[in-house]
Amino acid sequence: MEKMIDQQKLEETAKQIRRDIIAMLTEAGSGHPGGSLSATEIVTYLYFAEMQVDPQNPSWSDRDRFVLSKGHAAPVLYAALAGRGFFPREELLTIRKINRPLQGHPDMKKVPGVDMSTGSLGQGISAAVGMGLAGKLDKKAYRVFALLGDGEIEEGQVWEAAMAAAHYKLDNLIAFLDHNGLQIDGPVTEVMSPEPIEDKFRAFGWQVERVNGHSFTEIAAAVEAAKRVQDKPALIIADTVKGKGVSFMENQLGWHGNAPSKEQAEKALAELA
Repeated sequence: MEKMIDQQKLEETAKQIRRDIIAMLTEAGSGHPGGSLSATEIVTYLYFAEMQVDPQNPSWSDRDRFVLSKGHAAPVLYAALAGRGFFPREELLTIRKINRPLQGHPDMKKVPGVDMSTGSLGQGISAAVGMGLAGKLDKKAYRVFALLGDGEIEEGQVWEAAMAAAHYKLDNLIAFLDHNGLQIDGPVTEVMSPEPIEDKFRAFGWQVERVNGHSFTEIAAAVEAAKRVQDKPALIIADTVKGKGVSFMENQLGWHGNAPSKEQAEKALAELA
């Protein structure tokens, strides 16, 4: 059965999140716009159409969990959390400031709504596997969602986590792969190709779907399909565009970890108006 979603509202929310990402990183003068913008629809869908969370009670024991395994994309998570009401949107402009909670990578001790501190690539998905296993042991109904980068899956720890998730039949774990094709050192397939990604995850015992990572209808359908899977974890490979939504950032390697200048930000925000 197809899930009903408010396409227009999600698109408006995603556009606001992109504006917040640009504003945050311009204010900070550093950060990672490319992979934050590529993952915007994924994170928007999860926080505004899928996950059971309570901004008034961030540590609610029955909430769905989200782990940003590619922790450098913290701006997209912060923007979603602010939009969902976990903290005031004004706080976004304090990102990467000393003695403020919103640091360059998410900190679960300081930021309401962050379920796991991440940054060292490969560790987030391992934590998500642990959360899924805990849910099974505790007989809880919550789901665990994780977001990986395609460069991140070059890390061996990712495959140890993938093996464990299948071994323990974690059908409460749904992982997204932000497949934008670029990492800090160049095209993923040239740095250390993880292909064929679909075949590898299937061989590790996962259910695999592939979608346009900027299509809410495709994301929704893939999540619903993943929720019907029994006795195995699910991976949704989301084909995305690095820097999506800002013309001069799209598919440009240089925007992996560079903040826009004020002039560039004005141009980007005009496109996102």
